[in-house]
Parts: sequence; structure tokens; C-alpha cells
Amino acid sequence: MKLSLGPLLYCWERNRIYDFYEKVQQSSVDIVYVGESVCAKRQELKLEDWLEIGKSLQNAGKEVVITSLALVDSPSKLKDVKNAVNNGIFTIEANDMAAVNLCFEQGLPFTAGHALNLYNAESINIMLRNGMKRWCLPVELSKQWGKEIQSQAEKMAIWNKFEKELLAYGYLPLSYSARCFTARSVGREKANCEVVCIEDIAGKAVISQDDERIFTMNGIQMQSGLCNNLINEIASMQDFINIIRLSPLDDHNIFSIIEQYQQALTNPALSFPLSDQECDGYWLGNAGKTVSLSAI
Repeated sequence: MKLSLGPLLYCWERNRIYDFYEKVQQSSVDIVYVGESVCAKRQELKLEDWLEIGKSLQNAGKEVVITSLALVDSPSKLKDVKNAVNNGIFTIEANDMAAVNLCFEQGLPFTAGHALNLYNAESINIMLRNGMKRWCLPVELSKQWGKEIQSQAEKMAIWNKFEKELLAYGYLPLSYSARCFTARSVGREKANCEVVCIEDIAGKAVISQDDERIFTMNGIQMQSGLCNNLINEIASMQDFINIIRLSPLDDHNIFSIIEQYQQALTNPALSFPLSDQECDGYWLGNAGKTVSLSAI
């Protein structure tokens, strides 16, 4: 299995982003996703800047994929997606059907991001006919459900025609909205948000009246309250998943997470205790926020 680093889901200051990806060049990840997938108003880096970062990563031996917006609800955002698809250098992660259609029209291969929500072999086959080369499992998909999809796809003789990628580490993207949760939380409208999300390096915690962290607010995106961490499930993925994706929550700790996952890939029998801010429930068919007893 390979390790991938998912796109930066948070709004960081420009120099911080550049410094982070310089460190990524020296990391052991095989694939790096770059670009903006959450909000088009985050303009610390333009597409040209992301392509520059991508070229540096490629020169360091990484496979680079340009990600695209997951919510395309205006002509300006569609233009952003078109520009990403037409970058002329790297393949695309399609997170919206607009990107899929653009890739199909131009005969370009693409990665089907988890935001496309492909839950069965029939929908995967449609994406294959449109040019998909890699399928990212929906974040709430369980191992058992995934195996059922594998059985369906094998009967259709398509299972070996694409790669399978699983988001194994990070806050799970659960929903997207035309409104901005972060702006609303500080009394601003989305049109006048002043990109307030740049103040939250890994989103803003949403705490229930029972003092439980139930969600993570990230602009127009709502994420899980706990960090998904499937490091103890590597063995269960061996004959199913090709690529394990890690989502960067910060520019420091993620590198120790990368090394832990490399250790787990080398020796799947290793056990790593999860913290009280981590979970693994969805993959095991349980409530997402739960933790298996073996991971405590």
C-alpha cells in the first residue's frame, strides 16, 4: 500500500503553506494532493502557486494530484474548476460532478474524491466510463460495506480497473453548505467573511451542551468532532485498499503521523493506542465517534 497526503482543508497563511510543503518533499508519502477543495474565497495561494508547489513535489519524487472544489454553486467557482482541470500538468481529484464532466469532455483521467459519494459498483462503473482511475471511499463507509462493493465489482469484472483510496487519518468531511459556518459563528455573513477561517489552523470545535466535541467547523464544511485514525486497521485493509490517505491537521504533528503509518505498513501487527480525541467507528460499522476496545 501507498501513503498519500490529502489536500490542505484549512486556510493557512501563504508562507506557512510554502514552508509546510517544503517539509513534505522530504517526507515518505508517495502521493500529495494540493489545491483548494473547500472554499474559493481562500485566496492565499492561486492555482499558479499550487502548480509551482506541485512541480517541486514532483521533482522530489512525489505523485501530485490537483484537487478541485467540492461545492460548485456559481459561475466563478465553475471557472475555478475549469482552470484546475485545464492545468496541463497534473491529474485532477474531482470532488463535484462538474469536474467529472469536464474531465470526460477532454478525455482526462481523474481521481474520484470521497465527496462524490460513490456507494455501489454501478456508480463506480459510471465513473470508470467517464475516466476514473482512482476511487476514494466515502468517509462513513464501513469495511463490510466496502467488501460488498468489492464483490459487486468483481462480478462486473471492474474491480481491478481502478485504485482504492481510504481517508484513514484526519477530521472527516461530513457536509458542505452554501453558507459559511465559521463566518456565522463570529456574526458575519459569508459575503463579508473576511476569510476569518484563517484564524483556525485545524477548524473550530463545536461543543454540545453536554460538553462533548461533536463537530469541527471549517468554513462551509462541517467535519467530525473527533479525528478519525485507522492506524490499527492496516491489516484489515491489506487485500482491499491500495492507498491510505492522511489529512494534515497541522504543519508539525502530521509528520510523526506519517512515520507511524509507515511503521504500521511495515509491521501491521503493531498496535498504537488512540487518544480520547480520536475515533475509528465508521470503518468498523459502528457510530463514527466510537473507538474499538483494541485501540484504547
